[in-house]
Amino acid sequence: MTNRKKSLKAIAVGATVLGLVAAACGSDDATDSGGSGSDAAACETTGSVSLQLQWFTQAQFAGYYAAADKGFYAAQCLDVEIKEGAVEIVPQAELATGNVDFAIAWVPKALQTREAGADIVNISQVFARSGTLQVSFADSGITSPADFAGKTIGNWGFGNEYELFAAIGAEGLDPASDVTLVGQQFDMVALLEGEIDAAEAMTYNEYAMVLEAINPDTGELFTADDFNVISYEEAGVGMLQDAVWADAGRLADDAEYKDQATRFVAASLQGWAYCRDNLAECATIVTNAGSTLGESHQQWMMNEVNKLIWPAPDGVGLLNSADWDRTVTISQSTPNLEGATVLTAAPSDGAFTTEITKAAWALVGDGADLFGNDYAPETVVLKEGGN
Repeated sequence: MTNRKKSLKAIAVGATVLGLVAAACGSDDATDSGGSGSDAAACETTGSVSLQLQWFTQAQFAGYYAAADKGFYAAQCLDVEIKEGAVEIVPQAELATGNVDFAIAWVPKALQTREAGADIVNISQVFARSGTLQVSFADSGITSPADFAGKTIGNWGFGNEYELFAAIGAEGLDPASDVTLVGQQFDMVALLEGEIDAAEAMTYNEYAMVLEAINPDTGELFTADDFNVISYEEAGVGMLQDAVWADAGRLADDAEYKDQATRFVAASLQGWAYCRDNLAECATIVTNAGSTLGESHQQWMMNEVNKLIWPAPDGVGLLNSADWDRTVTISQSTPNLEGATVLTAAPSDGAFTTEITKAAWALVGDGADLFGNDYAPETVVLKEGGN
């Protein structure tokens, strides 16, 4: 173990945190999370908490499903209800109204809700990189955001369009006059049928959809060479995405909730480390949890999501201040069609904390590699329709 890892492991191993966990689990060794966690039977009590996802069951959330399936939550004396998302569900709002204990949400969306009065806080930044793309056919001539001028560009709305507006603004284009922006379904049909010039896509989902489709000119699947792909992360306007959010008021005033939050993050990060090292199994875990996506699509998603998390040179879940500042700056400075920005001012103090993640690392101990410095993505071969 490197000195750096030793120091991280030692962070927050204080009497308060470990004493609370030991009492909850009925164990003298609160750090024993091991490969499959400590024996859940040792728990004198098991706390029930709920997690609201921001979309349907899929490998985007594999770490949480794996933490449940492999017993990591149980080992931390938690019974976690994972609540599936949908178009009409706003996870950070569900958290703010007390309907759930924790939520997964993109940072700019959650900060906008927080600015509107929601008392929520980012306690673990799981995704370190943006996975948002704009995809067009290779012959479209769209190879950078500057080429959006005069084109019809699709986006999903619902706060998923912020990076698109940032990219347009960075090129000095007016989104209201220089580009035709249209609403897009959560698929790639409009692009494939020629209704739009470029479609919004996630690396782990919609981009796979075009590579699973049959090219009518060849009778074979489309290939990456058939498309131009603009990564907003590479374009410099990537914004922080999937993070774990908690109720800030409860975190400050309720020691039991703070303890549960620490144990929840510890088991979740352990789940993500497990999925890094067990791609196919985690894809199956998510399928068994109710996802309707095909096998190759699910494995593609798991592989691409891993790329957004690993390697984690500072430790998984730790918020990078430069990435936070970039997200906040873009949120304050990028106008939409009506001239409004995501945020009207910088977030007030308390929008994020690294305390929970650091304490969670201590609970995981040697139970998982939380850095993944040797991580290398796998090669996933997509099949027609993602089957």
